[in-house]
Amino acid sequence: MELKNYIFIIVFLAALGLLIYNLNRIISYLRVGKSENRFENIPGRIKNVLKIAFGQSKILREPVAGTVHFLIFWGFMLFIFAVLESILQGFYPKISFEVLGPVYSLITITQDLFGILVAAAVLYALYRRHIIKVPRLTTGEASQLDATVVLLLILLVVITMFGQNSAHVALNNFQLSKWELRPFSAPLSQILFAGPTEETMAAYEIFWWAHILVIFGFMNFLPYSKHFHVITSIPNVFFSKFDDKKYALAPINLEDEDAEQFGAADIEHLSWKQMLDGFACTECGRCTAACPAANTGKLLSPRKIIVDIRHRVEEKAPLVVAGIEEKEGILDKTLVNDYITQEELWACTSCNACVYECPVSIEHLDSIIEMRRNLVLMESAFPSELNNVFKNIETNFTPWAFNAQDRANWAEGLNIKSLSEDNGGDILFWVGCAGSFDTRYQKVSVAFAKLMQKAGVDFRILGTEEKCNGDTARRLGNEYLAQMLMQENIETLNGYGVKKIVTGCPHCYNSLKNEFPQFGGNYEVLHHSEMINKFLEDGSIKLKNEAIKNKITYHDSCYLGRYNNIYDQPRDPLTMIKGAELVEMDRNRDRGFCCGAGGGRMFMEETEGTRINENRAEEALKTGADTIASACPFCMTMMSDGVKSFEKQDDVEVKDIAELILENSK
Repeated sequence: MELKNYIFIIVFLAALGLLIYNLNRIISYLRVGKSENRFENIPGRIKNVLKIAFGQSKILREPVAGTVHFLIFWGFMLFIFAVLESILQGFYPKISFEVLGPVYSLITITQDLFGILVAAAVLYALYRRHIIKVPRLTTGEASQLDATVVLLLILLVVITMFGQNSAHVALNNFQLSKWELRPFSAPLSQILFAGPTEETMAAYEIFWWAHILVIFGFMNFLPYSKHFHVITSIPNVFFSKFDDKKYALAPINLEDEDAEQFGAADIEHLSWKQMLDGFACTECGRCTAACPAANTGKLLSPRKIIVDIRHRVEEKAPLVVAGIEEKEGILDKTLVNDYITQEELWACTSCNACVYECPVSIEHLDSIIEMRRNLVLMESAFPSELNNVFKNIETNFTPWAFNAQDRANWAEGLNIKSLSEDNGGDILFWVGCAGSFDTRYQKVSVAFAKLMQKAGVDFRILGTEEKCNGDTARRLGNEYLAQMLMQENIETLNGYGVKKIVTGCPHCYNSLKNEFPQFGGNYEVLHHSEMINKFLEDGSIKLKNEAIKNKITYHDSCYLGRYNNIYDQPRDPLTMIKGAELVEMDRNRDRGFCCGAGGGRMFMEETEGTRINENRAEEALKTGADTIASACPFCMTMMSDGVKSFEKQDDVEVKDIAELILENSK
């Protein structure tokens, strides 16, 4: 072995040791968080990684930025062979992957081609940050410097790789080996080098060492950089929620007599996965760019929430790991209030846009709700208007101050039976609080009930036995009240042996389908749009033949769309109305913009920025539609108020799809 090899081994062991130290350090920080099982359904998790992490499915939702990142990511994946070959040559210079035969051809040509693409992508990324200055990428001087350093390091990896390969070709008298394919490095070598000279050998050694040192420096810079996501993003995707659990909040064990904390006041109250989210964050800003609160001038920035969690972990976790119990200026602070304000947390509409857009599957919403739980259950700190909401839910089983005994009044004269009157029927119609008490949405309940009667569906209602599903209380952080409601409803439903439920409220739908199973309530749940669609497809409801002139735009409910992937079922019935024209808003389907009512915001005033519902209503009005169709009671209220704010209520109607189909049915 030569002196070069001994020096390399020392450098290699030092770099590897430092990386292992830093990885262990971060893992020790994550152990400060609460335990959580994220190891079930390993095959499903691997599939998720292949689709999101390697397939870059979320990244590519933005074609330009997505393509740039895709090229950088896959360029690095393919560079692994070049890096590995260079590292092995540090132990034994004569090692070459040429022994792989035809596989070596694939390795060398992809190195050259992706090298050019990665270099171009890096230069364009720098252009976007420093020349165009894309708003969501402007996150402060430190973050900009961090991103610039990483991009320049990537560029250096490419440059040194090409320098090394070109010098190698020149040392072989510009002759490629049998299996080498280097469409860029080969001609470049003739430009840069005179042939197998001492100068070329020196250049090769310089490029080889530079390549190695940049790689080792890069991998040890990452744990101290926001670009640590290069290492953490794939594990974060692997451990993310998916399938039915993706749409459900984790319950609190309220029966734990030893529990001293409910919700999260600081990092140790978060789960290890929620802390990992912080280290996986790329600070790309896609979450904040999609957030309705951020878009309308509120304090909330989902990116800031996650970055604050990471900063607090980096500040406090080392002290916890070291067993230090007092440190002025650090341990006397908390994540909530000192890093993240209450105003930020209460601005969230729980629309799920941040989670949906995040390219590395960060679960912003779960952390926000955990911190809300701390405010409500531990500090009794919440907006004053929620006092009456919680009181009404507890005493009247609805967020509004209506008498629970009036819950079935909407059904008078419709010959609708309750389960207490006749425990039969094929399906239970879960009416919901808005459908039972809100004067406007009662008309939707009537319309859907009449459609079911027309279609010959034998259905029942719970009547006065139905209670609020718990969604509002749960999203507002009042887990105690939410669990009480869910358990009481489940006891009633299971007592009647209910198996199948339909509801017109997406919030009820999501709770019944995805969260009631946590407490023993397992039912087949349909949204009324799914059932209406089925009626039209099987002919049990027929539409009029006479054409109408009506331009309709449909507003996507967050809890139907992003939460439960229901996009076509509400639209398809509208397209079947003869003469009706369905026009889409610019932000539609999984990019739809929230109405502003979710997460309990329906019952709170907006005092910052512009109103979310007005932002959305303005977009709807710009389509020139005569009718704004909705499939959610909250959306209907917010869109109606938005239309009124523009004084367009005489020109544009807001109607539920059930009303539109009933009006146009035979």
